[in-house]
Amino acid sequence: MPLFVYVLGLAVFAQGTSEFMASGLVPGIAGDLSVPVGAAAALTSAYAVGMIVGAPAMAVLSARWPRRRALAGFLTAFVVVHVIGAVTTSFPVLFGTRIVAAVANAGFLAVAMPVAVALAPAGKQARATAVLLAGITLSCVAGVPAGAVLGDLAGWRSAFWAVAALCLPALVLVFRSTPTEAVDRPEVSIRREARDLKAPPVRQAMILAALVNGATFATFAFLAVIATDVAHLPAGAISALLAAFGVGAFLGVTVAGRKGDGELRRGLILALCALPVGWAVLAATGAHPIALFTVTTVQGGLSFGCGSALVARVMHVATGAPTLGGSFATVALNAGAFLGPVLAGFVTEATDDYRHALWISAAIAVIPLLLIRRAQVPSRP
Repeated sequence: MPLFVYVLGLAVFAQGTSEFMASGLVPGIAGDLSVPVGAAAALTSAYAVGMIVGAPAMAVLSARWPRRRALAGFLTAFVVVHVIGAVTTSFPVLFGTRIVAAVANAGFLAVAMPVAVALAPAGKQARATAVLLAGITLSCVAGVPAGAVLGDLAGWRSAFWAVAALCLPALVLVFRSTPTEAVDRPEVSIRREARDLKAPPVRQAMILAALVNGATFATFAFLAVIATDVAHLPAGAISALLAAFGVGAFLGVTVAGRKGDGELRRGLILALCALPVGWAVLAATGAHPIALFTVTTVQGGLSFGCGSALVARVMHVATGAPTLGGSFATVALNAGAFLGPVLAGFVTEATDDYRHALWISAAIAVIPLLLIRRAQVPSRP
């Protein structure tokens, strides 16, 4: 795999850390800026919305930019808004920086995905996609817990400074080392690419990716309260549980990258079949700490492995949309990450039982199987 693909993975790691770290900084932000905890928690939702809106918009805007300029521009904007966020004393300004950071992140991913796929050797395109997504999973394993610790020791602003600093090596390498074959790009027709994205295989892959991620984050958003209120673990165990999920996710993405090829093969379908079963098992046994840690790790692997394989499938079947394909894969993932927790939140609020978030994940994870079965049943004449 070309070294530059790992440079892109480093940048994605920094951006993934930023996306998820806000949840661990909420108390400090709320206290320092004198806003309600609920308002500070909305910073995470602001980022997700920025990703959903920003991915296609930035892909279209940068469609005819040289790829070095696009990658460097988005990454520079990401660094600048984190510096602003680190020094501001205004919550509305901080809220705005989260949206702009998400838009820059979405733009970077929209360009980085097709660049990584284009640079990968023949037959290794799925692995190139997995390298980028591994940056996100590694941020769950190391970046987010480190950000929470840093926030506790030196204040929430220090986490923003750390993310900005982490991006700088990748920014320098993007300026200096973007391969020529990644800089040169053919004439882009946005209208033609948008038409190609309507093809049934592309739509199916994006819907499946959104559903898998929706099931994943319906539970991920509630893992902390499930650990404390359902399994009755001490608050200190939350970081360990999130790290266990992240370890599983990293392993799942790694396996998907090595075994996947963008096709909807038997291994991926079996993993999709296992997902709803795993969420149901976790719902039934999550009150027991050993089962909670074990099944959470397995589900992290299955969820992110399937998600990575489905993103690779989007890129595989959207060959006619090399500019917009990566951006719409990003939209699909973030739409699921936004809607899954919202649905789980409505249900758990109504029932006052956080275990129902796990059942919501199981229910959402069944839908991909129904869609695949329907697509495989031949229509009658």
